[in-house]
Amino acid sequence: MGRKKKDNRGFVFSTDPDFEFDHSEEEVETLEPSKQLLRLFIDRKSRKGKEVTLVKGFIGSDDDLKDLGKFLKSKCGVGGSVKDGEILIQGNHRDKILDLLVKEGYSKTKKVGG
Repeated sequence: MGRKKKDNRGFVFSTDPDFEFDHSEEEVETLEPSKQLLRLFIDRKSRKGKEVTLVKGFIGSDDDLKDLGKFLKSKCGVGGSVKDGEILIQGNHRDKILDLLVKEGYSKTKKVGG
C-alpha cells in the first residue's frame, strides 16, 4: 500500500508553545446571475489554431462555476473545462452561449473581441 500524502498546504510550523494555528478559509459567495458581469472571448493562442470560447468574470464559488461550465458544455454538445476561474468551451459557440446565459438570468453578459 502507498502512503497517504499529508495536506500541509505550505504551512510553516512553529516551535512557539503559544502559537495557535488559524485554518479558516474564506468562502466566496456567489453573486446572483443578474449582478454577474460575464465576458465571452474567442481564443486560439497555444491551441494549434483551434478555437475555444472563454467565459471570464464569474464571481463565486468553484462549485457554482463548475456547474455553470457543465450546463454550457451539455447545451452546446461539446467538451471543455473549468480552469483558473474561466470556463473553456471547445469551438466557436459565443452566440449560442450568450443566448443561453441571458436566458439563465446573466443579463450583463458581453461579447469581447472580433
